[in-house]
Amino acid sequence: MDGCFNRFKGPWSRRHIGTVTDNLNGFTDTIKNVFPLSSTQICVVHQIRNSAKYVVWKDKKAFASDMKNIYNAPTKQVAENELRQFEKRWAQKYPYAIKSWKNNWEQLTVFFEFPVEIRKIIYTTNLIENLNGKIRKYTKNKLSFPNDQALVKSTYLALSQITKKWTQPIQNWGRILNQFIIIFEERVKL
Repeated sequence: MDGCFNRFKGPWSRRHIGTVTDNLNGFTDTIKNVFPLSSTQICVVHQIRNSAKYVVWKDKKAFASDMKNIYNAPTKQVAENELRQFEKRWAQKYPYAIKSWKNNWEQLTVFFEFPVEIRKIIYTTNLIENLNGKIRKYTKNKLSFPNDQALVKSTYLALSQITKKWTQPIQNWGRILNQFIIIFEERVKL
């Protein structure tokens, strides 16, 4: 599981959870079996890469621009309209890309239930994949650990080193933090 988020306000109870995955085969179904009330957001960045994989070079820029209209739409309804436009323009040349978007639509659009400020954090697994890669870099020299506690300590030390390099301010952090406080009120401690 690449990332988790709890549901917020509206018809969803605090007990519902959501996950963000890179859509590995069977992963979403397994999550649903274990957590039947959960929702799964497929990583939009992985979907884009998968869709663009078979696009010829001369079409890539226009194709990517049209896809961007889908996931940058202000609402799910607008995104659906953009998907229809995308389909009209590209279905003849690249039917697999359209089919993939349509088959995964409900899992690709969970992030529209959240405020605009935090959608990008929800619709991609890139941040956690980046962190996981850095942790692996620190722990890969050890072929095995004598016990689980040794692995936990090694990961903690890796995180300590990694976070020292986090000096860049996060763009619009104040607005993002406000949304997290509203949505995850009981979990955000300042």
